[in-house]
Amino acid sequence: MDRPSRATLLFVNQHYAPDVAATGQCLADLAEHLARSGYDVEVLASRRGYAADVVDAPARELLSGVRVHRVPTTAFGRLTHLGRLIDYASFYVAVLFKLLFARHYDGVVFLTTPPLVSLAGRVALALRGQRYGIWSMDLHPEAEIAAGMVRERSVLARLLAWLDATAYRGADFVIGLGEHMRQRILQKGVPEARAHTVNIWGGPNEVAPSPDLNPLATHLALEDRFVVMYSGNAGIVHEFGPICEAMRELRDDPRIFFLFVGGGPRRSEVEAFAAREGLTNFEYRDYFPRELLPQSLSVADVHLISLRQSFVGVSVPSKLYGAMASARPILFVGPRTCETADAIHDARCGIVIDPADGGDGIAGKRIANVLRAWADYPAVCEELGARGRCAFVEQYDHRLSCAAFEGVVHSVWGGLVRTHEVPYPRRRPVPTEAPSRARAS
Repeated sequence: MDRPSRATLLFVNQHYAPDVAATGQCLADLAEHLARSGYDVEVLASRRGYAADVVDAPARELLSGVRVHRVPTTAFGRLTHLGRLIDYASFYVAVLFKLLFARHYDGVVFLTTPPLVSLAGRVALALRGQRYGIWSMDLHPEAEIAAGMVRERSVLARLLAWLDATAYRGADFVIGLGEHMRQRILQKGVPEARAHTVNIWGGPNEVAPSPDLNPLATHLALEDRFVVMYSGNAGIVHEFGPICEAMRELRDDPRIFFLFVGGGPRRSEVEAFAAREGLTNFEYRDYFPRELLPQSLSVADVHLISLRQSFVGVSVPSKLYGAMASARPILFVGPRTCETADAIHDARCGIVIDPADGGDGIAGKRIANVLRAWADYPAVCEELGARGRCAFVEQYDHRLSCAAFEGVVHSVWGGLVRTHEVPYPRRRPVPTEAPSRARAS
C-alpha cells in the first residue's frame, strides 16, 4: 500500500506578504496556518506590489513553510484604468500558464485580485480536471458597477457578470466574508451547499492593547492628543465625505487629531481636501511595517472605518478586526446594515453613522459630536474598546478563521491523498455545512 502524501494546495492572488495589500497579508496568515497543519502549500503571486513597485522579496522562496512564486508582470500601476487592465492581463497569462503546464494540485484556491482571475480555474477544470475553490475577498463586476466604472445594464457589465458567474459555479466551494456577501454569491448561481462564510481578519494575532507608554506615539509626538485613526487602504469602496466634514468641524479643537496611515487611490483626495482647507489637525503617513502594526493601531484613541452604501455585500473592510484587537472604540461611517455594522452592533464596541441620514454635512457634524463626547469621557472609550477586544478574542481571532477555512478545505478535498491517486474527479460531494465557529460576520 502506498504511503499517503500531503495534500497539495495552490493559492493564487496578485499580492502576497510582504506586500502591504490586506489580501496578501491575510493570505500569508492562512497559508502558513495550513502549512503548519500538514498541507503542502504553494502561492502564486506577482512581483509587483500594491503600489506597482517591486516587492522586496525573491522571485521564489520558502517562507514559513510556504513555497512562494512571484511572477513578473507589467507595472503600469493603479493610476489609470488601462494601465491596471494591462497589469491584470499579464498576471492572467502567468496564472493560466502555471495551471495548464505545471503540476496538478489537489486543489487551487483563487482570491479575487485581480478581478475574474478565477476564470483561469474554470479553464483548467475543463482542460485538465483541476479542481478549484474561490476565496471571495470582493465581488466583481459588482465592485466596478458600484464604483461607476461600468454601467450596470450595459453589454460589458452583463458579459463580465456572466464570465464571473461561470467561474463561481465551477468552483468546488466559494468562501465569502459575511452573510450579506454570501447572499450575493448565491445570486451568481452557486449552490447553497458550496457557499460558505469565514470572517476576514485585520493584522496579525499579536495585535493587542499597547501599554500606556507607546513608543510610536512618542515618536509621532501624539502622546497628548486624542487620536482619531484611519488605518489601511483608502479605496473606491470607502466613504470619506463625512469624515472630511468632521475634520473641518473639529479644526479648532486642539485635543482632537486625525491620523491617516496607509495609501490607496483616494489618499490624494483626502490630502487635497486637508490642504485646501488649511487643516492642521490632520496628517497622512505611509504604511508602517507589519511588525509595528500593534503599536500603530494602539496609537489611536478611536478607529475610523468607512464603506459606501453601494458596496454592501461586495466588500468587507478588514480594518474592523485589527481595531477591535487593539481595544479601541470604533466609529463606522457607512450603511447601518452590512457586515461591519452588524459586528459593531453585536459587540457593542462603537457607533455607526449612516451618511444616508442627512448627507455628508449632517453626518460630519454627528461624527464631530461623537468624537468630542468620547474625548470628554475616556472611560466610555475604555469600555467600548474592552468590549471590542473581548469580541475579537472570542469570535474574530485569525486562528479561528484559519481553522474554519481549513475545515472547508478538508471537508471538500480531504487532508491526505494517496501517492497513486493521480486522476482528478471533476467534483466531490460537498457537505451541506462546513465545520465552523459560532457566528460569522
